[in-house]
Amino acid sequence: METPFPSFEPNGPNDEARGPRLRQIPLRLIVPNVITVLAICAGLSGIRLAFENRFELAVAMVLVAAFLDGIDGRVARLMKATSKFGAQMDSLADIVNFGVAPALVLYAFVLDQARSLGWIAALIYVIAAGLRLARFNVMAEREVKASWQSEYFVGVPAPAGAMLVLLPMYLGLLGLAPDRVVAFVSSGYTVLIAFLLVSRLPVWSGKSGNRVRRDLVLPIILFVVLYVATLMSFTWETMAITAVGYLISLPFGARKWQKKYGDWPLHPDHPVLVEDGLPEDKK
Repeated sequence: METPFPSFEPNGPNDEARGPRLRQIPLRLIVPNVITVLAICAGLSGIRLAFENRFELAVAMVLVAAFLDGIDGRVARLMKATSKFGAQMDSLADIVNFGVAPALVLYAFVLDQARSLGWIAALIYVIAAGLRLARFNVMAEREVKASWQSEYFVGVPAPAGAMLVLLPMYLGLLGLAPDRVVAFVSSGYTVLIAFLLVSRLPVWSGKSGNRVRRDLVLPIILFVVLYVATLMSFTWETMAITAVGYLISLPFGARKWQKKYGDWPLHPDHPVLVEDGLPEDKK
């Protein structure tokens, strides 16, 4: 009598198609993914804390999630543990930590007072963050890249967007009453940040391979120490100034791109295509 189910050999092709067993995965490959999972947990915990009206902790958890999400890739590269699975996990964590979590935390804090408009603004931001991350992944996979891609992002990166969109919360925690008027203004501001995420604006990435001059090393170290100290002592003031400073810097970064690479705003017919990351003659 034939069995209705096919038999599987322990190490046969059918078993291998299901992926490696947990005990077969090296520990160094697990560590970066554990950090990614912790980042997702932090982001989701921030949402829970926001709906419990524990807003300071909620923002802190979102920022912790962003920090963990930012270091998991570096840890993977240092441990030589990069993998396609880790890349997919990181993408899922990005949409949670830089899209869903900030939007829902902000909605619970102030956008809900704008009713449907506040919810629509939150939805627009989440969708924009997803589109921004998808575009980044597509551009990162291209084998041939334009020279400017080592220095500039296309649009505001998602981690910076999460930091920027929470500006109304920083101001609220400093004493600005989250009333109905503030809710409508915050809704418009949220849509603005969403637009910056999906825009073609060239944004300086800080990833240039240029070395720092020796005479600037100590001042930079002192500045970082000062920033961390003020962040720990005057958290919301520092975050608010950081967000406003970042917004102010965007036109200057775009102007520098224009001087170095040509016309701006970028146009689909420009010799350097942002979306394709390729010169026109190589398409």
